[in-house]
Amino acid sequence: MSLVAFTAAATVTLLLCIVTGPDRDDLEEFYTGFGRLSPMGNGLAVAGDYISAATVLGTGGIIALMGYDGVVLALSTGLSLMLLMFLLAEPLRNAGRFTMGDALARRMPGRAVRVAACATTLTALLPLMLVQLAGTGDLLAFLLGFTSQGFKTGCVVALGALMISYAAIGGMKGTAVIQIVKMVMLLGSGAVVAGLILHRFDWNPGLLLAEAAHRSDAGSAYLMSGLEFRDGPLPRTDMISSQLTVVLGAACLPHVTMRMYTARHAREVRRSMTWAVSSVGVFALIVSVVGVGATALLGRSTIMAAHPQGNTAYLLGARAAFGPTLSTTEALLFTTVTTALFLTLLASVAGMILACANSLAHDVLAYGRRQSGERAELRTVRITALAVGAPAILLATLVQHRNLQPLVTLSFSLGASALAPALVYSLFWRRYTRAGLMWTLLGGAVACLTLMTGTNLVSGAPGAAFPDRDFNWFPFTTTGLVSVPLGFLLGWLGTVLTPARSAAEQRRRYEAVEEWILAGAAARRTPAPDTRGGGLATPPPPAR
Repeated sequence: MSLVAFTAAATVTLLLCIVTGPDRDDLEEFYTGFGRLSPMGNGLAVAGDYISAATVLGTGGIIALMGYDGVVLALSTGLSLMLLMFLLAEPLRNAGRFTMGDALARRMPGRAVRVAACATTLTALLPLMLVQLAGTGDLLAFLLGFTSQGFKTGCVVALGALMISYAAIGGMKGTAVIQIVKMVMLLGSGAVVAGLILHRFDWNPGLLLAEAAHRSDAGSAYLMSGLEFRDGPLPRTDMISSQLTVVLGAACLPHVTMRMYTARHAREVRRSMTWAVSSVGVFALIVSVVGVGATALLGRSTIMAAHPQGNTAYLLGARAAFGPTLSTTEALLFTTVTTALFLTLLASVAGMILACANSLAHDVLAYGRRQSGERAELRTVRITALAVGAPAILLATLVQHRNLQPLVTLSFSLGASALAPALVYSLFWRRYTRAGLMWTLLGGAVACLTLMTGTNLVSGAPGAAFPDRDFNWFPFTTTGLVSVPLGFLLGWLGTVLTPARSAAEQRRRYEAVEEWILAGAAARRTPAPDTRGGGLATPPPPAR
């Protein structure tokens, strides 16, 4: 039944992409869908991009195995989106047009800024893409009962090609429709499963938690903070570093921020983010109940036997919620759960491929060649979707047998250490200069990549990516506690070292567009347009 459901889901969603995708060669329609989505639809699309397969499976596993620490992680993802909603969403919509490079080039036009933004986008999203693609083979093999490595590799290649098609054909609106369908199925099926688990414990959360603690092999520690990091030298500090990385990094990743540009005005951004935050909050509660329920119903040993990191805990908990035998209705409900996860994999990677392709085509390849026309850029972005997706598929087939948790952590760390400081400074600090931006993006990225190699997620632990090696020199599992302050520091340092004359000129450029960025109001004066990049130094018209 699952195979039939997966085939039907893939066929229907591809048709939806074709039907809802751009019907003519118009850049704005491909990149933003002309802002035709309602606030609810756009909010569900934001939540869909935000809730990746790594979020569902990885967070569910951490909750099942680590209890309290996993629940805090799930809630931190909601807090991150709230930070985007209250601090960055409206200025991002006002400053940007199609990509993060547009938002940063609003006050600092030039090729170097766009290339740096594109490089950071690719560096932040490629690791997350690899995790999702590699997980595709494992998930389908688990659900369909196959164990062959060839089957897993075939799934990665076939579904990777489908994901590229979503991005290249559907554009922003087509992928948004898939995200909406995915969120409706994920929230609906998850709510049913969570309700069934609570029903098994007489709707008493206390009984559920007590049984989970009893079967977790950790006792009362399962319900207290620190279980996930207890083997590290500084467990409390490590937990703070982890939460800081998630809160600052998750919502600043480019495939999430690109959805801000699809709103027609600031009010729509606020309403869209309200729907997005609400959806993510509900899902955080659902995955917490299902993860804890998996431990309460099955026990830690069963979960770890299926997957050492617990990545199948969400599925195991959903299956256990229905009892030992399934009626026809229950079998259909469980198939809905598995299909929702299947769509989560497809939609998540499609959104990341789209974000990378948009940035590579718009900020680098088509920059300075506007005379070639919109049709040429549209052809370029579709080719770059293939150019981004194909190497990702190849790499995923090569690393799918390893523990890829370090890659998830690396993506969040890059978002927190390079992208978050760059966005905050660019949108709000008048003195910020081009040198400060470059130092933030490149220095923050280099710091993350360097520090990540020394964590126990990479080596020196049984569950590391290289368990037989030990070059663990960094005391934390995430880089955030060091790399986030360093990213902000580098931005400040690059700014204060900028020559006074150049800094004053760049400040005047920001002040000319400050009212537009912060409030969407008409600028007092207009600086010279960025003619090589499409005039993005000049505020766009109020309506799109």
